[in-house]
Amino acid sequence: MVIAVVLTYFLVLLGVSRLVARGGENSNSSFFRAGRQSPWYMVAFGMVGASISGVTFVSVPGMVMHSGMTYLQTCMGFIVGYFVVAFVLLPVYYRLNLTSIYTVLKGTSDEAYKTGAMFFIVSKLLGSAAKFFVPCFIVSQAVGVNFYLTTIGLFALIWLYTRRGGIKTLVWTDTLQTLCMLTALVLIIYYVYGALFDFQFSIINLKECLAAIAQSDYSKVFEFEDWGSANNFFKCFVAGIFIVIVMTGLDQDMMQKNLTCKTLRDAQKDMCTYGFAFLPVNALFLGLGVMLTMLCAKEGVALPDKPDELLSMFALNGTLGYTVLILFTLGIIATSFSTVDSAITALTTSFCVDIMGRENDVAMRRKVHIGMTVAMIALTAMFNLVSSHSLIDTIYTLVSYTYGPLLGLFMYSLIDSPSRPLLKRGEQNEFVRGGGESVVCILSPLICFGLDTLVPRLTGYHFGYELLLINGLITYAGLRMLKIGNRRLKIEKFNMDFR
Repeated sequence: MVIAVVLTYFLVLLGVSRLVARGGENSNSSFFRAGRQSPWYMVAFGMVGASISGVTFVSVPGMVMHSGMTYLQTCMGFIVGYFVVAFVLLPVYYRLNLTSIYTVLKGTSDEAYKTGAMFFIVSKLLGSAAKFFVPCFIVSQAVGVNFYLTTIGLFALIWLYTRRGGIKTLVWTDTLQTLCMLTALVLIIYYVYGALFDFQFSIINLKECLAAIAQSDYSKVFEFEDWGSANNFFKCFVAGIFIVIVMTGLDQDMMQKNLTCKTLRDAQKDMCTYGFAFLPVNALFLGLGVMLTMLCAKEGVALPDKPDELLSMFALNGTLGYTVLILFTLGIIATSFSTVDSAITALTTSFCVDIMGRENDVAMRRKVHIGMTVAMIALTAMFNLVSSHSLIDTIYTLVSYTYGPLLGLFMYSLIDSPSRPLLKRGEQNEFVRGGGESVVCILSPLICFGLDTLVPRLTGYHFGYELLLINGLITYAGLRMLKIGNRRLKIEKFNMDFR
């Protein structure tokens, strides 16, 4: 049954891909930028599914077991972050008419430009592989097929429907996948609600269910008092802002679809629209988690040891029926395919444009697209050896370490770089010789790791997602110091030459 769902879903995506690519140019411009003809409302709707991965589908309901609904505090910060991206970063990207957003770093130095692109490639490979591990594992368990064969099979399906159209195809397939994800989520909530009330549907039962969720110990949203807690409101809210700035605004994967809109104004409407959508969508996921804890109590079933298993426990064992199993599989596949297909496309774009400098080489793009798919398969297989209490926390921790230097590089480029006046006029200058930017970007995550290890032991304070901001500030400070040091060296050299 699960295999039938996956194959049917893939055939639909492949059909959409062929329709979009038919009669169109098979050029890198179409693959990377979709000719900048995408309707903003389709990009906005599709981005909801692209931003919510299979990990979110599994992990967010289970988060209520350890932190209640406090994740909504971070989602509130997301909204502010999307407005910052829309009105600060998007204007720069559109003025420069970019294919890869890391071209902004050219004005700082060649070394900064290449370092930023490499940090994105490493970060995206790790994050996407970790996210796709969840659907690969669940599908392999559901169909009784070896995990590694399942992984290769699912990636092969993704490669088949993205290999020609690239980002142009993804704008359309993401719309379909978001619709499937939201439909699956709402129907799963409906079936869990039915199981709680023995499928006696009524307005009274619905009100009782909502009241029970509100009164549950797992429905706590705000944490204002405990400053040492990782769930403190102010820490979560500020972290949410910077998570979006970095994971969306400084991420080629997320920005590439937004840059396919016809105009800057369309891209800003798209960004703000789907930014608001994250709060209600994640509220549904967390509400589902509270309902599942209520179902555990009703059925006399112990809560699972791992939060990631809360939803899958009911979906995979047949307790809620085969319909929920199909919906669960559909939701996982839809969100995961939407996340990974765009990640592979963005990785291909960045490697061709930023690392190889061959934006118009179609043969190179095809080889890199295959190479990135193979690399993702290898990393996803490696995650089968790693276990964590919550994969979504693991991914955000990885992001805190690897995306922090990107935040610092962009801050320096937009505030202190020699190219700042050119960015305002929408121009690009030639490479500036680098001098130590890569060293700064490597040292910053190491310093953050040391802080994250020592500070809780010495003070009892636990870092949350704000570690991302600290990482970026350390990188920015290091680049400033590097600039001052290089300037002094130039002055000293000039004085010595003068003498």
